[in-house]
Amino acid sequence: MSNPSAGMIPVSGIGYDVHRFIEGRPLILGGVEIPSPRGLDGHSDADVLCHAIADAILGAVGELDIGHHFPNTDPAYRGISSLELLRRVSEIVRNRGGRLLHIDSSLIAEAPKVGPHVPAMRQHLAEVLGLPLARIGIKATTNERMGFVGREEGIAALAVASVLVPDEVPSEM
Repeated sequence: MSNPSAGMIPVSGIGYDVHRFIEGRPLILGGVEIPSPRGLDGHSDADVLCHAIADAILGAVGELDIGHHFPNTDPAYRGISSLELLRRVSEIVRNRGGRLLHIDSSLIAEAPKVGPHVPAMRQHLAEVLGLPLARIGIKATTNERMGFVGREEGIAALAVASVLVPDEVPSEM
């Protein structure tokens, strides 16, 4: 029996994103529309959680950030679902011979309360990334009323991605 992980090494990446609140937009987090009088400002659907996860995945495979791959100056990405951007990021990993293993993330927001929506977010992310539900972690916390998040001016997200990649010496070395 061959080992599907033979010749592979585990790597990890970290991602961070923030978006400010604006009136007149839906609030999308982890691909789920959250009931809120305000949404997040951004070129795409401004899903801060998906953006942090995308940056974590891209970082794990040595790629530049989400803004490089999907620039906010390109009209093709205006209003695009960030779940679609994540799907494209996971293709980058597969095209490099890698395999996504695990995502862990934190949403930082005073309001609205996102905890009740975490199961649906995990489900969307698991489907798009091709991971078992147990390998998607999402926590929700506040900023204890400090800073721009504490003043309810926006939402922040952090993420870590674990990826298996081929054990090759990079050509840049």
